[in-house]
Amino acid sequence: MLELYQKEGCPYCQKVRAKMTELDLDYVCRNVRDGSSKKGVLLEKLGRMIQVPFLIDTDNDVRMYESDDIVKYLEENYSS
Repeated sequence: MLELYQKEGCPYCQKVRAKMTELDLDYVCRNVRDGSSKKGVLLEKLGRMIQVPFLIDTDNDVRMYESDDIVKYLEENYSS
């Protein structure tokens, strides 16, 4: 399962969402705004706060941030 932590107005997050749409991927989108309780979930999962976008791929045990790195990962692992 792909899980994307992101902010709606963030251009870097939009870049990742656009790639996921282009690749026709199913994913769970978690909107994280400043002060959001979801930041606590990230802290619990990772032991620290991170920036968005942040991708978790539970099928491959991958956790990563940086939009360019995420896009590259998606292309390499999910392109047909």
